[in-house]
Amino acid sequence: MPNTQRTPKSARSTTGAVTADKTYDGFTEEERGAMKERARELKASSRRGSRTAKADGDSEVRAKIAEMSEADRVIAERIHDIVRNSAPELAPKLWYGMPAYAGNGKVVCFFQSAQKFKTRYATLGFSDLAKLDDGTMWPSAYALTELNADDETRIGELIKRAVS
Repeated sequence: MPNTQRTPKSARSTTGAVTADKTYDGFTEEERGAMKERARELKASSRRGSRTAKADGDSEVRAKIAEMSEADRVIAERIHDIVRNSAPELAPKLWYGMPAYAGNGKVVCFFQSAQKFKTRYATLGFSDLAKLDDGTMWPSAYALTELNADDETRIGELIKRAVS
């Protein structure tokens, strides 16, 4: 029987040098946290009915947005409003601890704060269910550092297209 355990590997710096004091175990602390949040979300949704889940989704998403740093919160609040106005049929829900919007129970798009995974920008991502096809290649996530009126209009159009 093959050994399926992963052997920790030394972390490499951006220069390629191996550092002796860090090991790589497959998932970052933030990724493990997101997986734990997803497990809690699944457990909570199994305890409540579909009508309750829909009502709770909006309040849970708004509460998660309220926990974000100011820069991420401002963007997430606007994304939430844009999605709710552009595609009211999408139900807000938490997905790996992130605000997400689902059609028929399946996530179509989601917002990931920069703070959550300690990245330099927030992202608006789309699942493969989003109907954004444009030839043989198209973006499925967008980097967001701030939003202006043109960005908001474009996002609204993307959301409408995603569910059409």
